[in-house]
Amino acid sequence: MKLLRYGDEGQEKWGVLDAEGGIRTLDDALQHVTGDVLTEGWLAQLQKLDPAKLPLLKAAHRIGPPIPRPLNFVCVGLNYADHAAETGGKIPKEPILFLKSLSAFCGPYDDIIIPPGSRKTDWEVELAVVMSAKASHISEADALDYIAGYTIVNDVSEREYQIERSGRWTKGKSADHFGPVGPWLVTKDEVPDPQNLRLFCEVDGKMMQDGTTANMIFGVQMLVAYVSQFITLYPGDIIATGTPAGVGMGRKPEPIYLRPGQNLRLGVEGMGEQRAKTVGG
Repeated sequence: MKLLRYGDEGQEKWGVLDAEGGIRTLDDALQHVTGDVLTEGWLAQLQKLDPAKLPLLKAAHRIGPPIPRPLNFVCVGLNYADHAAETGGKIPKEPILFLKSLSAFCGPYDDIIIPPGSRKTDWEVELAVVMSAKASHISEADALDYIAGYTIVNDVSEREYQIERSGRWTKGKSADHFGPVGPWLVTKDEVPDPQNLRLFCEVDGKMMQDGTTANMIFGVQMLVAYVSQFITLYPGDIIATGTPAGVGMGRKPEPIYLRPGQNLRLGVEGMGEQRAKTVGG
């Protein structure tokens, strides 16, 4: 099942993608669904529905993030060896964790806003995990039981703020619209192996990133269990699992950074694609 949310920012409604790529509204169906949003029981009830029998959304609408604003937006740094190498970083012995401000949370087709004065805004396509249950100090063996599904995150980053302005990475990761999510939440039953997915990013039609989740240093199950040792996770929380090589700061002979008026297309196999334009803040 591929869930999505459509409508103006802050007023999104639930929908589901049908077999032909049409959007079916869940407005009426959700009146008969019980339980908390994105929990296993809630999802199980939705999966019994036949999308072909739900009302087809005919008018064009903005596609927002496929989940409501989470409580925790967790990111993993340097989780691909090739990306660590291109940035000059060492292979981490444990996952590097940081939080992205929720002001960064936005839809997959919303504009990416380059902050005033920014000189080094960069892209990072990532597979993201969405949680289905409260998780605290869980085991790696049980981690999949706490996952609702998967989606795409572009961990947009301002490298000067992140690396050259001292302190932690948060200031380079948290500007408005620095966290596009979606377009779909793909339930875990449709993703038998999250460690075997292609992911890519194009800027103005030029392929910049072309990798596979098989090259993660720390896999999905390990990451979910690891994060839960430090942060209590809740249904709808996001863990962005890191990016492969090909980011702007790693380009040779000179880094390449985003400027207003550019177009990004990025995706993860089976998760759809994000398409966004960069604009000046």
